Amino acid sequence: MRFAQTYILGRLRRQTFFSLDEANNAIKLALERMNNHIMRRLGVSRNDLFASIERPALSALPATRYEYAEWCLARVNIDYHVEVDHFLYSVPHTLLREQVEVRVTSRIVEIFHRSKRVAVHQRRYGGSRAGTHLDHMPSTHRFVAEWTPQRFERWARSIGTNTEGLIIAVLASRRHPEQAFRACLGILKLFRGLEPARVEAVAARAVAIGALTYKSVASILQHNLDRASPAAESASVIDHSNVRGRDYFH
Repeated sequence: MRFAQTYILGRLRRQTFFSLDEANNAIKLALERMNNHIMRRLGVSRNDLFASIERPALSALPATRYEYAEWCLARVNIDYHVEVDHFLYSVPHTLLREQVEVRVTSRIVEIFHRSKRVAVHQRRYGGSRAGTHLDHMPSTHRFVAEWTPQRFERWARSIGTNTEGLIIAVLASRRHPEQAFRACLGILKLFRGLEPARVEAVAARAVAIGALTYKSVASILQHNLDRASPAAESASVIDHSNVRGRDYFH
């Protein structure tokens, strides 16, 4: 290497290059001249020696290119993730608090427990801080991850506008939308097999009276309250013996 450096720099020292390509082409020509030069003591060139001695001894290149990797130890946190360069990667939740080995390359993050690979992720450089596989989650966490408010709204919209309004109202009735997921799922499953017109009537009735739980919607269906005549209901209220009427308060 020292001879090659001296040989090439000595021949190019007085030349000026205006691009990297120009310099590389000049270096290539100087290198070819050096390798093809017949050496006095041996009577052959460096290319001849390489072809006769070194090339037959070379092994084939690996099928895949070498990829640099770093290894480190990590402890699985209570959220079943390990941290690598400020990003989080999930492992099966059964490995909470366990020590694992992490292999990190520029492309992937592999996680091993007792020499067995338990997780593999594409390495993260931006976006969401956590990379989580659904299979690694406990069943309760997995339910929340698979459903979103938008998914429930799309499902309800496919039935009708009243049904969509009911689901939006149910989601808005909780402090956090995730707390309404089971209610939304139960209500929409309750509507399976029913005529869309009936479902729309039930949904309109539920919104009108503020019935935003699974049980209250089921009660409307069970007692056919969506088919009750508004006039009949008004009459029954007015004729009730315990109702004093608005004039009582004036």
